[in-house]
Amino acid sequence: MGLAGIFVGLGLLIWLSYRGWSVLVLAPLAAIIAALFAGEPLLAHWTQTFMGSAAGFLASFFPLFLLGAIFGKLMDDSGSVQTIARFMTEKLGPQRAMLAVVLAGAMVTYGGVSLFVAFFVLAPMAQALFRAANVPARLMPAAIALGTSTFTMSALPGTPAIQNAIPMPFFGTTAFAAPGLGVIAAVIMLGFGMWWLRRAENVARKAGEGFGAVTVDKHMDASADPVVRERASTSGSFDPAEATRGGHSDREPGVFIALLPLIVVVLVNLLMALVVLPRLDTDYLAEARFGGISIANVGGVWAVLVALMAAIVVLIACNWNRLPSLRETVDAGANASVLPVVSVASLVGFGAVVAAMPAFEMVREWVLGIGGGPLVSLALSTNILAALTGSASGGLTIALDALGATYMQLAAATGLDPALMHRVAVIGAGTLDSLPHNGAVVTLLAVCGTGHKESYFDIVMVGIVGALLALVAVIVLGSTFGSF
Repeated sequence: MGLAGIFVGLGLLIWLSYRGWSVLVLAPLAAIIAALFAGEPLLAHWTQTFMGSAAGFLASFFPLFLLGAIFGKLMDDSGSVQTIARFMTEKLGPQRAMLAVVLAGAMVTYGGVSLFVAFFVLAPMAQALFRAANVPARLMPAAIALGTSTFTMSALPGTPAIQNAIPMPFFGTTAFAAPGLGVIAAVIMLGFGMWWLRRAENVARKAGEGFGAVTVDKHMDASADPVVRERASTSGSFDPAEATRGGHSDREPGVFIALLPLIVVVLVNLLMALVVLPRLDTDYLAEARFGGISIANVGGVWAVLVALMAAIVVLIACNWNRLPSLRETVDAGANASVLPVVSVASLVGFGAVVAAMPAFEMVREWVLGIGGGPLVSLALSTNILAALTGSASGGLTIALDALGATYMQLAAATGLDPALMHRVAVIGAGTLDSLPHNGAVVTLLAVCGTGHKESYFDIVMVGIVGALLALVAVIVLGSTFGSF
């Protein structure tokens, strides 16, 4: 009965969340159902297990959600994201429409801008480019997804994406874990994705298919869609409802000023993670008042936090006259972080209750018993949980909460580098999370004015198939040569 309760609770969570119900209600309800079937104390698991785990996630990652959302909103309202998008458009032109959209998305998201902020800026740019090149509009979502939601989210070393930050406290790693393997994975994702998009474009041209009648004039309406908002809140770090709030500049900065904050994020993150923090005396962290931890548990998160704070200061200083309503912009960014972080925390709380059920031991044994070694089982567990929850960050945290300590024990026993596990876990979580009910997919389609029928298959190819190929390559190379 306990195992049946887990599946019933999970099924209810997936079905109702896909229909637009709030995960803030569904996650505790699903957890209570799982506990009820197992004959476990209901209120104790809600207030102690569920809320304890959710609070732990908030304590660890809310600062990242907060600063990331504020930074993204400042980049948007200052006109910096639009400048970068226009720069790529002018340099590559309609003849390279696909590449322009992909690279523009990659630049802003690798620099720390939320993919949801990027969606609302890139969609009009993609529409103009695709219309001028007469490329089918149904390929816009796949091109945007490739640039914003694949290699810059999970593969490129140093990416400040929340998915890349989540394994750091579990494995004692930094955002630059397994950099060589990350670059190889990024090249595979980008190369395969661009090959597929060019192939799809050529097939469409031979069939006489042009841009079509799709319009992105309604792209801002998607930010006010309550169903889109609920789905998006579990798969990203920015609440779409805040996209139109704040004060947008009517003057855009130059391209160097627009790119400077992104460069600051990458460089400061690198310096903090590899130079500054390792040289600091952080023995005080071992004291009970700080949780009795070491710098390995928090160093990666601290590096990203300092990088985002430095970038925010630089951004405001360079765009002071282009931020007409600074307080409103910062408020909108701060507000945009709350629903996503609480939604993901609720999913983590549900996962904690499931992991506490006696029947979960069978699931644990099955996962750890998968052939191919710990890297394969880790990749499979993050894949499955990200697919079921529709959230890379939620699925990844649930997997590591339940099995992270076990994998660290296996790493110590077998000599496996935690950095390799970090990279495998992040790439694994960023594959099957792109199923039809994923909030980023739903939001992207709404912003682009297309639907699952026309555009989803191409998203699968660039967002799932390409990521799976990269994941296999990383596991094979990591198993053969170790982490590098």
